[in-house]
Amino acid sequence: MPSSSRPSRPSSRSTAKTLLACAGVVLAAAALGLASWQATAPDDRPARGGGAVSQPRSEDSGARAELLKLARREAGDRLAVGRQDAPVVLIEYSDFKCGYCGKFARDTEPELIRKYVEDGTLRIEWRNFPIFGEESEAAAKAAWAAGQQDRFQQFHAAAYAPGAKEKGFGAERLLELAREAGVPDLERFSRDMAGEAAAAALARDREEGSRIGVASTPSFLVNGRPIAGAQPYGTFAAVIDGARAEAAR
Repeated sequence: MPSSSRPSRPSSRSTAKTLLACAGVVLAAAALGLASWQATAPDDRPARGGGAVSQPRSEDSGARAELLKLARREAGDRLAVGRQDAPVVLIEYSDFKCGYCGKFARDTEPELIRKYVEDGTLRIEWRNFPIFGEESEAAAKAAWAAGQQDRFQQFHAAAYAPGAKEKGFGAERLLELAREAGVPDLERFSRDMAGEAAAAALARDREEGSRIGVASTPSFLVNGRPIAGAQPYGTFAAVIDGARAEAAR
């Protein structure tokens, strides 16, 4: 079964030909193409692993070098967990309305944090990549606003709790999620969510993902190696272990 989601498009063949904004990332987009982004409607079917990690080839070195540069390692990034100097960076492009993103958030990410983030091996950097319309965009801005009060991880957990996406992400629901997340100043939260800084942060993440060919969620880069979809824990662990060993050489 497919393990990533994207909205309905006129033609799956046409979506495979993602427009690139800059010639300098053509190789990066080619590497992402090797990961074979899956096209499905968002639902909660179990994900199945296999065939979703790009395999190393000698000609991929230039592409991976471009993708490695996407790790921001910003000290003040409130949408990231893990040491700024961790040897491995996992970048996640996700949508709060994506069922498979929720599956990864509930089933896989907590174990990655316990095993790899807590020992300093891994840093996880979130990228808001809403693809399911206005409510997806609103949820992305709300998550960013929660992060400004150091409650991104708590908001992330509340928004991906079982059954949460079925309740939608309207204005009142986002305030409810902020309360669940323990956001201390809800008036500031509402201002931040509607402000220019939230829109700019969302645009930055979207531009980055679109520029390298992300077409479905969740999509990941682990030290420049693409992984498509909510693959099993073992898939991520193998790629992280390999990236750690490679970084140590």
